[in-house]
Amino acid sequence: MTTTTPTPEPTPEDVARGLAELERHLDRQAPPLPALSPAPAAPSHPAEADGRTRRVLRLRAEVAEAHQLAALQGDDAPLLVDTAKVRKRRKAAREAARLHELGQDPAMRAWQAARMRRLLVTAAMVSLTLALAWSTAGVQTFAADGAEAWSPAWVFAWLVEPFMSLALLVVVGARAYLGTRGQPIDSPTLVRIEWLFLALTLGMNAWPYLPGVAAEFSISRLVLHILGPVVAVAIVTALPIILAAFTRLDHGMTARSGNPLTPLEYRANTTPDSDPDPDSDPHEHSEGIGVHFVTAHVRSLIAAGDLPAYPSAAAIRRAARCGMDTARTVRDILVKEAA
Repeated sequence: MTTTTPTPEPTPEDVARGLAELERHLDRQAPPLPALSPAPAAPSHPAEADGRTRRVLRLRAEVAEAHQLAALQGDDAPLLVDTAKVRKRRKAAREAARLHELGQDPAMRAWQAARMRRLLVTAAMVSLTLALAWSTAGVQTFAADGAEAWSPAWVFAWLVEPFMSLALLVVVGARAYLGTRGQPIDSPTLVRIEWLFLALTLGMNAWPYLPGVAAEFSISRLVLHILGPVVAVAIVTALPIILAAFTRLDHGMTARSGNPLTPLEYRANTTPDSDPDPDSDPHEHSEGIGVHFVTAHVRSLIAAGDLPAYPSAAAIRRAARCGMDTARTVRDILVKEAA
């Protein structure tokens, strides 16, 4: 049997000698490093020999920039470019010009007048209805004549003003509608009916509060109770006048394609000619001196260029200052001659 001798552990000195031998071996195996060139020496003065210092370079750059700016300032190209504000103003101006041009179009003017007329008629009818409703309480007090509350006489008294107001609104509404169609009703009978209803409403509202009738007279109570009938009278009086003014509007519509456009308006004849029979030919009744005179006058105006080739009845009426019936007769004669 053989015995093994244990290997002694290395001491720190042995480890240090081994590492030193390993470093020397690696140094012998590595290639030699190239020699480094020495760094250039820093100049002893910051300024160059020709005097181009930092201040000089900065000033030279400023001068070159100034020359470039002076050359560019002479070009007006940037001034020709519209800013956002200018483009917004130009767009608004162009839109306003087009709206103004559209507002001069006869069709647009006719549409605006029709819309305004409809608005005014609606407002007038609503105001008239409210004015008549305002006077209902006063009429009920007059009609009840001290009847006990909720008695048959007291209840039926509330119906006096509504049925009078409905009858009045029928007359006013018919006149207003036909007035918007260019055929106003100038009937004295209807006018008397309107004033009768309004006078009854005004009297029944004011009677209990008149001096000598009321136990204690008060001008404020009297005015308050007659306010509704007064407003109703004003509307009934003013509405036909306003509608008649709308029917006389001239929107600049002229004859097109041989078919004259006659605005919806009417006025009684001022010439001595009698109205034609609706069952006969209107040209059979155009032998009067007035029709012949107006026809000759209109022909001269057409030849002079003051009227179009096919003038409307409204244009003939304005130019010859005749009645609407005569103007329509002259218009029909000219159209028949052209055909």
